[in-house]
Amino acid sequence: MSATSIQHTYSIKEASALTGLPASTLRYYESIGVITPIRRGASSKHRVYTNEDLDLLTWVSCLSATGMSVADMRRYLANGALGPAAAPEQIELLKGQQEQLAAEAKAIALRERYVALKIGYWQAVHAGDGARAEQLSDEARTLADDLKKTRKQ
Repeated sequence: MSATSIQHTYSIKEASALTGLPASTLRYYESIGVITPIRRGASSKHRVYTNEDLDLLTWVSCLSATGMSVADMRRYLANGALGPAAAPEQIELLKGQQEQLAAEAKAIALRERYVALKIGYWQAVHAGDGARAEQLSDEARTLADDLKKTRKQ
């Protein structure tokens, strides 16, 4: 056996450290079919991760970091095995995630604007500027209505 054919393997603890996913998440993703079952050691029966497993888990970790649902991650990974034929569905999945992230970014911007208004309000109160405080309070009230709408979506 040549040195190039020897493949390094990793314990679940090492796989966790290398992918940034907790060991519990690695086991969970395996149990619900996001990833295929991981090979087990012959004597210990512990999970044994390969470089290919780590590559896949890194992709899963990135998808998870975008907030992609488990169901969509499962579809995305299953489609990957289909190659170019799956491209339209992969694009659809990713565009859906992109739209979700854009909506979340909009909601965060609204919340940030609300906090800025409230800071301005309290600064005006502290400075004794009642007119400015009232104006900022009215703006915050209007923005609060917009915030309620983003929670319902």
